[in-house]
Amino acid sequence: MIGQNIQIFRKQAGMTQEALAESVGVARQTIVKWESGESVPDLDMAGRLADALQVSLDDIANTQEGEVESDRRMKGKHLFGLVTVGDKGQIVIPARARRVFNLQPGDQLMVLGDEGQGLALVNAQLFMAATEGMKNGK
Repeated sequence: MIGQNIQIFRKQAGMTQEALAESVGVARQTIVKWESGESVPDLDMAGRLADALQVSLDDIANTQEGEVESDRRMKGKHLFGLVTVGDKGQIVIPARARRVFNLQPGDQLMVLGDEGQGLALVNAQLFMAATEGMKNGK
């Protein structure tokens, strides 16, 4: 899994194995071994990889198959996985989604719904600003 993630994130970043190796200070063959699963980077190297690929260490270690967008045209689009609705209607937003959208405790989200298409969560401040803009003809 880690090797596949390194390879996918490297390709998304438009980097060759050689460029990534140079960026983190290892031989290209080391990148080949990591991507093939023959070996795994230690914590320090994984941190360097994350920095070079502009992803989190958690993304490299824990992204499951199907969660990584392999198509560059999908930039900005995400599939964060499944959530389960609790007994009282609560859901836990996946950690990766909270990081990507910089969600902090206390932030407010507007819940929008379309019976034919489902639910959407939108930053409440942005939603209210857009609503005000529409009311004012902007």
